[in-house]
Amino acid sequence: MQIHQYDIVKLKDGRVGCVVEKFSDTDFLVDVGSSPADWDTIDVKLDQINNVVK
Repeated sequence: MQIHQYDIVKLKDGRVGCVVEKFSDTDFLVDVGSSPADWDTIDVKLDQINNVVK
């Protein structure tokens, strides 16, 4: 699976987020949450991503 910066991804735990930084083909920073009020930036590994939504 190819992941790019600013892709919208669905994580295996059901959360949806935006890739804000791509460190490598397997390591990313993802913003999750429904609005700026509850966004959280988390470290994500490729094996935690279910699919690219958009």
